[in-house]
Amino acid sequence: MQLFFKKVVLSFVFNVSLFLILIIGIQNSSNKGKVNFFTNKTIALPMSFIIGTSFISGSVTGTILSLIYGKKN
Repeated sequence: MQLFFKKVVLSFVFNVSLFLILIIGIQNSSNKGKVNFFTNKTIALPMSFIIGTSFISGSVTGTILSLIYGKKN
């Protein structure tokens, strides 16, 4: 249980720090784009924000999946 808690805390701290660095880094970004969902479009967001948040969400998803499937083995 202690190893599980350490992995969750480490993942949370790592992803939050990446997000804060991302927010600080996109202050002067001028390239903007929109994300197309099924029928809707988002507002114009900086491309670095879109790429960065997709990387962070992939990191969170990977951590969750590894914790779920790692317990079964």
